[in-house]
Amino acid sequence: MRHMRTTALMLALAGVALLSGCASNGAKNDNNDPYESVNRKMYNFNDVLDKNFFQPVARGYVKVTPDPVRSGVTNFFDNLGYLNVITNDLLQGKMKQTALDSSRFVVNSTVGIGGLFDPATGFGLASHDEDLGQTFGVWGAGEGAYLVLPLLGPNSFRDAPNLASSMLLNPLTWINSVVTIPLGVLNAVNTRANLLEATNIRDQAALDPYTFVREAYRQQREFKIYDGNPPADENDEYNVDAKGDQSVLKIY
Repeated sequence: MRHMRTTALMLALAGVALLSGCASNGAKNDNNDPYESVNRKMYNFNDVLDKNFFQPVARGYVKVTPDPVRSGVTNFFDNLGYLNVITNDLLQGKMKQTALDSSRFVVNSTVGIGGLFDPATGFGLASHDEDLGQTFGVWGAGEGAYLVLPLLGPNSFRDAPNLASSMLLNPLTWINSVVTIPLGVLNAVNTRANLLEATNIRDQAALDPYTFVREAYRQQREFKIYDGNPPADENDEYNVDAKGDQSVLKIY
C-alpha cells in the first residue's frame, strides 16, 4: 500500500512539474491569472467554507487551548515539515544552510522533545523556509499560471509540486492512518487558529480581497526565491510588503 501511495505521489509530482515547465514557456498574462474565472469561483467556495466552518472551529479551539499548548503544537508540526526545508536547501546548493538547518532539526527533535519546544532558536540556529517551488524558481522556472486550490488556497503551476514533495518528506505520511488522521486534523485546526488575526488584515486591506491575495502571494513567492532581495517592480498594482506578516496569504 505504501509503495502504491509513493508511486502515485511521485507521478503527481512529475506531472505537475511538467505542466509547470509548459506553462512557463507559454504567453505570459499580465497578472498570470488566465484561469481567473474558475479561480474566483474556487476562492469564493473556500471563503464561504472558511467563514462557516473553519473559523468557528478555530475560535473554539483558541478558547479552550492555552497559548503555550498551541505554541507547542505549532513547533511540533513545523519540525515535522523541516525535512522538506533541508532537502530544498540542498537542491538549491545552500550547503552552509543545509548544515545549519540539519542541526536545527536534530536539536529540536531531541532536546526539544520531538519538536514540541524550539531550543534551536535559542542556540542561534535560525529557522528557514524553503520548498520545491522556490527551488524551481532558483533553477529558473517561471511561476506559471496562478491557481486557487480547493481548501489550500493560492498556488501556481510552479509551486504546486511542493504539495507532493512535502508530503513524501513528512514522517507522518509513513505512519498508520489511525495516528495521522487525528494529527492532520489537529494541524489544520491549529494552523487556522494561528491565522485568525490575519483575516481582518485581508478584509480591511483591499476592496477586492481576491486580487489582493493573488498579488500578495506572487510577491511573497518572489521575495522568498530571491532570499529577501527581489528585483524592484514599480508596476505592481498591490504593493504588498513582502517583509511583513505573510499569514494573510493563507486566508481564502
